[in-house]
Amino acid sequence: MAIASQVLEQPVVVFSQNYLPISRINVKRAIALLILGKAEALDFGQETELFVRSPNLVMAVPSYIRLTFTSTERIWKIPPVNRREVLRRDNYACQYCGNNKRLTIDHVIPLSKGGLHTWNNVVAACEQCNQYKSDRTPHQAGMLLHSKPKAPIHPTVAFAEKFWRSEHLPPDIGGNSISC
Repeated sequence: MAIASQVLEQPVVVFSQNYLPISRINVKRAIALLILGKAEALDFGQETELFVRSPNLVMAVPSYIRLTFTSTERIWKIPPVNRREVLRRDNYACQYCGNNKRLTIDHVIPLSKGGLHTWNNVVAACEQCNQYKSDRTPHQAGMLLHSKPKAPIHPTVAFAEKFWRSEHLPPDIGGNSISC
């Protein structure tokens, strides 16, 4: 029984109708989508070793599924610039020293020097770095930013970028060789 529950919790990658990776779900949810006809299993040439059996059905456990229905994509807007969203974007770490304690937000170019309260000018900073930088630019304070501030991207695009860089690619997908 322990093995069966482990199989049902394995990850399955979900692709949209246009083969854009959307998310990862567990086998249990994937099988439900397959049985309801809302998805189809994708075969990238790998051998399936696991099967799910019921009294009237035997199904190979898929690693990848593709949704077969068109859903109206929710309209995603860039979130407002606020402390919670800035900390989330910067992975809850100071962009000057990497500390994750007592975080505040800092305007890279201070408001008093003409900086704006926009995604491209706001970063997470610990209290110590924020006080040291004070009313100066990072260059004037001799501080370096770990990453350039930018607006967050659509969650699906972020997942797709992460997916295509991950080691969970099927064979012959994303490889270095191209055969014609």
